[in-house]
Amino acid sequence: MERDSLSDHEPTEAVDGVHLAQLAAGEEMSIQHFHIEPDATVPEHSHEHEQTGFIHSGALTFVVDGEKIVLGEGDSYAIPGDEPHSAENEGDEPVRGIDIFSPPRLDVPWK
Repeated sequence: MERDSLSDHEPTEAVDGVHLAQLAAGEEMSIQHFHIEPDATVPEHSHEHEQTGFIHSGALTFVVDGEKIVLGEGDSYAIPGDEPHSAENEGDEPVRGIDIFSPPRLDVPWK
């Protein structure tokens, strides 16, 4: 077993107000932590990886196929690989959560 801790990583500001930290990775999946400031937007993008995630605190608005989906504290989600999506923190407090990618997302463009 390998141990990895958020405190061992300096988050990277991928875009204005969006802070990401690559955490543990195995042969079949990887995990990253996100911290998204109010009014910050993750621009529309897609990747081969299936993406699942969990909102720990705050609320995040995803846009998938032109549909807005608001997820809050305690919600989880699944986004198929190659599906274009974006996200925005439309609230007044930061959003914190985790994303899990399969296959592992090791060569991330934001690093």
